[in-house]
Amino acid sequence: MRHEAQVDTLFDPPGMRLADFIGLSRSGTGVEQSLPEPKTNMKSTTKHTNSETTMKKSIVILALVILSFAVAQNAMAQTAVQTLSLAVNTVQKIAVSGNPAAMTITDGTAGTDALTSVTNSATTYSMTQNSATPAKITAGLDVALGSGYSLTIELASTKGTSALAVDIAGGTTKDVVTAMAKGADAGQTITYVFGATATAGVLTTTTEHVTLTLTN
Repeated sequence: MRHEAQVDTLFDPPGMRLADFIGLSRSGTGVEQSLPEPKTNMKSTTKHTNSETTMKKSIVILALVILSFAVAQNAMAQTAVQTLSLAVNTVQKIAVSGNPAAMTITDGTAGTDALTSVTNSATTYSMTQNSATPAKITAGLDVALGSGYSLTIELASTKGTSALAVDIAGGTTKDVVTAMAKGADAGQTITYVFGATATAGVLTTTTEHVTLTLTN
C-alpha cells in the first residue's frame, strides 16, 4: 500500500489519481487505458466564428449597396425612341470653272481657204452622279453659226468615255461624254477650237452660249 501511494504521488496530476487515469481490473486479466478528452479552447473558437460572421455581414452589406446604386441609376435613366424614314434620290450635278476668254481668228496661210484656228483649254468642269444607270454629258450651242464656221468641244473624263472633239457649230445638241459610272469627276479640262474659212467672211463679235447637260 505504501508503494502504491508513492506511485500515485509521482504520476498523479493535480486533482487526478493514477487509478483514475489508468484503470486496472480487479481480476488482473487485462489493462484498459482511458485517456482524457482534450479540452477545447472556447475563446479561440468563438473569436474565429465572430470574425467569419462579421466578414459575411460586410460582404452582404457591400453587395446590397452596389445593387441599390445600380437600381437607382437604372431608375434615373430614361429613353426615347424616334422613327426615321431615310432615302437617297437620284443626284446629278455638273458645274464649270468659268468662261473662256474671247476667241478671235486673226491669221491664215496664203493660198489656203481655212484660216488659222484658235484653241482655248483654260476652263474645266466637275460632275457628281449617283445613278446606277450610266450617265452622259451633252453639249449644245444656243444659236447656230453660219456656213464656213466650226466650233468643236472636247471634254476629258475619268468616269466615262470622251467623244473627243465634237463640232457643235450647227446648234444641235450632241453627246460629248458617255457611259459615265456613278461617282464624281472633278477639274476635267474643256477644250474649244474655233475655226473659219476665208469664204465665210468676217464675223463681228458675237456671244454664244454652250450648255452642258448631265443626264441618263
